[in-house]
Amino acid sequence: MTDTGDRSQAASGEAAASRSDAGPVEGSNAVAGRKPGVDVARDDAAQPKKRKRRHRRRKKANNPAAETPAKEQKQAPEPQTERSAQLKPAAPKDPPVYAAIDLGTNNCRLLVAKRSRDGFRVIDAYSRIVRLGEGLASTGQLSEDAMNRAAAALKVCADKMKRRGVTRARSIATEACRTAANGADFIARVEEETGIELDVVSTADEAQLAVGGCAPLLDPEHAAALVFDIGGGSTELMWVHHEDKPKPEILDWTSLPCGVVTLAETYGGDKVSEALYQDMVADVAERLAPFKQRLEGRKCAEKRFHLLGTSGTVTTIAGVHLGLKRYDRYQVDGAWVSLDDVSKVTETLLGMTLAERAAHSCVGQERADLVLAGCAILDAISQAWPADRLRVADRGLREGILFSLMEADQTRGQSGRRRRRRRRRRKSQAKQGGSPSTGETQS
Repeated sequence: MTDTGDRSQAASGEAAASRSDAGPVEGSNAVAGRKPGVDVARDDAAQPKKRKRRHRRRKKANNPAAETPAKEQKQAPEPQTERSAQLKPAAPKDPPVYAAIDLGTNNCRLLVAKRSRDGFRVIDAYSRIVRLGEGLASTGQLSEDAMNRAAAALKVCADKMKRRGVTRARSIATEACRTAANGADFIARVEEETGIELDVVSTADEAQLAVGGCAPLLDPEHAAALVFDIGGGSTELMWVHHEDKPKPEILDWTSLPCGVVTLAETYGGDKVSEALYQDMVADVAERLAPFKQRLEGRKCAEKRFHLLGTSGTVTTIAGVHLGLKRYDRYQVDGAWVSLDDVSKVTETLLGMTLAERAAHSCVGQERADLVLAGCAILDAISQAWPADRLRVADRGLREGILFSLMEADQTRGQSGRRRRRRRRRRKSQAKQGGSPSTGETQS
């Protein structure tokens, strides 16, 4: 009903009300059988209610929300609250915590770190000499005592990882577990006792991780470097080219089945004479010969290069050379040592007894019978590839593991962002009526 009809009905009703006290009038609403005084009064009382209803109907037509019941008005804001809650940004996630375990023939090492702007920041670390490969060269098996020592060290690593809230980890085992007849049994025992799943890496993977961990120490003024890792049961050598490359490239590599533990067990490490020391050097040099010839055939060695060593051997030599009263990683890691100074340190250590080597702050009891075997390996390397200087790295496989985990996460994140951008682009083009592939308007 229109406003005109409402107003005409109201006018006729008011006219009838003004004439109600005069009795029935022709054309009025009075009918037979009604009491004029009472019935007309009832009509008068009903008129304001009708006007109010008409007023509400007009108001509702102009503003539908005006007649919302009180209960509905209280409930109306709830959907808006839910929508606004959905639009709030999610709380930022905690940054991932990474861990790397390197169980070698001699050492068990752990690093726990978080990503930082210039690489990663170490928040926890652990290192224990366990001599897992003790007696392996003669028996071909890991001894019970050696496995007990390694398992105890790994339990400490597992506790540290749990306490630090590690979210991404990789744990590797190297030469001792690769060659031992009971290596697989030991791996299963470690998982059962500690929850750590050890990955027995290949020599190629070990070489790649060593280079990845030491890459920040490659000198940009040299086109190439011979990177070597003197381990307890094996020694890896990698010829690396890094001139004008975003990442160092391994042109060739080899792995020798001899390290400080196996060499010391073969020749002895307590009393090492000059003649015995030269026998160790000759043994290693013979093992190096095929790799040296291969590099010469590829003309790799003609480039200007430097040596980069990562192992307890080179860090010990650097600490002795620097005259440190106590080993300090910050002074050793990245230090440059000439090969002449390396020879002087070797002569000094050869002139010491086992007890004197054990008492030295940079050697210690646990390395006293192994350090000269390491010096023999380094001596053979430096004779095969004479360089101006040696750079010392107190880093290696653990750092390589951390870098690889972080790089994998970054690559995964970039791929996810690209997929999300493509989905948003397709949705936007679909809304605009365009083809996702060509962007042309569909008819």
